Amino acid sequence: MTDTLTPRLVSPAPPSAPPAGGVRHLLRHLAEMALAMVAGMLLLAPLWRIAGAPLGLTAVLARPDVAALVMATNMTVGMTVWMRHRRHSRAACAEMAAAMYVPFLLLLVPYRAGWLAADTLMLGGHLLMVPAMVLVAVRHRHDPVGPAPRRHPLVAAVRHRWPAGLALLMTADNWVSPSVLSPWTLLVLPAGYLVIGAYRRRLGGPGVLARQLVGLAGWSGLALVAVLVGGQVAAWLVAVGWLAHAVWDVVHYRRDEVVPRGYAQWCAVLDAVLGVTIVLAVLSA
Repeated sequence: MTDTLTPRLVSPAPPSAPPAGGVRHLLRHLAEMALAMVAGMLLLAPLWRIAGAPLGLTAVLARPDVAALVMATNMTVGMTVWMRHRRHSRAACAEMAAAMYVPFLLLLVPYRAGWLAADTLMLGGHLLMVPAMVLVAVRHRHDPVGPAPRRHPLVAAVRHRWPAGLALLMTADNWVSPSVLSPWTLLVLPAGYLVIGAYRRRLGGPGVLARQLVGLAGWSGLALVAVLVGGQVAAWLVAVGWLAHAVWDVVHYRRDEVVPRGYAQWCAVLDAVLGVTIVLAVLSA
């Protein structure tokens, strides 16, 4: 009797999440695809040049028709890696890859016949690619998300160290054509930490801001001295500055201080490679 008279407390239902196939989900998916494609082009293009030079394929890779297919391949690789990471189906990945290649393949026929210029081939391929991507995204936006793939320990390690791999890909050209950077590039090193640290509000710890300002003064002074002395001495000072900042990055990575650890990892590898390749450029001069 008591149970029937006592009002029951019903907990409010949690707010419903937006549907997986909503417009916001679709736009986010397309934005991710665009960024992944750009990343694929930026990261893989140097590797084609590095591999093509010793094989005598530089002239072939420079042809507009070949360059268009290479670009489509770079975009497809970047897009596929990201889509599989987001657990999209293989069918969706294959159809999105077709959206990369088919526009260029269709335009290659009139290009080979002499009806299209090289610039029109590139521009037309990219313009046709956009609606093709949208169609594939709309077709698969209601697909259920697949189960999380089981990752090999090596794959998991690479995923954990992806900032370092990204830095190595970004600096691949520096090993082939090492060069000396301007002394003023040293100012970017401490400035990046200050900007990111201020944005993350991670400069308020004991002595943190003071250390960052000392670093700014140190690399600024090194850059000024390098500008004043010039010549080979300046090149050595620039190399020392980049290598010293790699050590700075490692310290911040280990202490998880000021910047995200992924940024510190990426920056450490980038700075070390640039410092070493500057030394190689000086020694080969």
